[in-house]
Amino acid sequence: MPIYVWQGQDRKGAIQKGETEAPDEAAVQAQLRRMHIKPTKIKKKPKDLFENVSFLQPKVQSADVVVFSRQFATMISAGLPLIQCLDILQSQQENKTFKKILKEIKENVESGSTLAEALGKYPQTFDDLFVNMVAAGETGGILDTILDRLSAYMEKAMKLKKQVKSAMTYPVIVLIIAVLVIAVILVFVIPVFEKMFADFGGALPAPTQIVVILSRFVKGNILYMIGALVAFVFAFRRFYRTEKGRVLVDDYMLKLPVFGMLLRKVAVAKFTRTLGTMVSSGVPILDALDIVARTSGNKTVESAIFKVRWAISEGQTMAGPLAESGVFPSMVCQMVAVGESTGALDAMLSKIADYYDDEVDAAVDSLTSMIEPFMMVFLGVTIGGLVISMYLPIFKMAGMVGD
Repeated sequence: MPIYVWQGQDRKGAIQKGETEAPDEAAVQAQLRRMHIKPTKIKKKPKDLFENVSFLQPKVQSADVVVFSRQFATMISAGLPLIQCLDILQSQQENKTFKKILKEIKENVESGSTLAEALGKYPQTFDDLFVNMVAAGETGGILDTILDRLSAYMEKAMKLKKQVKSAMTYPVIVLIIAVLVIAVILVFVIPVFEKMFADFGGALPAPTQIVVILSRFVKGNILYMIGALVAFVFAFRRFYRTEKGRVLVDDYMLKLPVFGMLLRKVAVAKFTRTLGTMVSSGVPILDALDIVARTSGNKTVESAIFKVRWAISEGQTMAGPLAESGVFPSMVCQMVAVGESTGALDAMLSKIADYYDDEVDAAVDSLTSMIEPFMMVFLGVTIGGLVISMYLPIFKMAGMVGD
């Protein structure tokens, strides 16, 4: 069916815009009347020539799902029927890919599927955590509350991910720029100085000779060096995709001197936030642990959580296996033990997550303040050393002229 773009006024006089799929313009007008919107403009939307080319379509971002959850929760709590909520959300969605997904979800629900079943058909947009919590919300009749919790959880998860990215991105960018600057100096600048020194004659100082030799090596082998770097990155990615490679790399990452502690705190914050949100929403603990493990993002943490799940299935408590894993700090294990004994595990997990969110903030700030002087020293020593080495012969000649 064709899609119509419309604009109109609601009962309060506010301008509303959207898109609706309908057989004709009269059907659009009828639907807008049901929504208490007076249409001022309705026109058929032109077809997108690239709508069937998947890689040219926009991706669904986490922020899109957060806004969807917030709006959905508001509509459900206001008493709107589920189908009408999906229709309004689909008509107002600007992301073409997400709009198409919501349209198909609405059709599946109209055909008799539950909302969770319809969402589960799009795992790249709605993960296991989202689907299982929606299923719990449908069963318990608290779908609006669950959607609110999901949006709050996703906002905090996005903030955490952004913090880690900012902490990792800064040193990587500075290092890449430093390598590029050094490469340009070695390949293009130093050969000019070398020719000039050859014309002057005489022996070069030892630091200058070292830099000239390094320049000749880099200039003569730069293509091989780039090829070796590309091959290493390709081989590493292939290795990391294997089960053994993922386990070794993830375990090593947690043991790094500075970044390892940050990643460990992030893992604890993500684990406690996700598990607490699912438990408080009525998801069974074993199902929740299974989902938390598979979405942890680190094989070492995943293995530890699966051991905890197995122990609980055998009748044990959660705190003991958490402590034995060696991944989670003793404070976390003790607070979980208190939460289990008092029957307030979800509240305790939420408190731990809040605490470790603050810890991640402090760790990122500390890491950034520590990296900045280190990178400045690195740039000063490398680039400054190259420049001084090339000016040593000039200083030497100036001294001889003065004598």
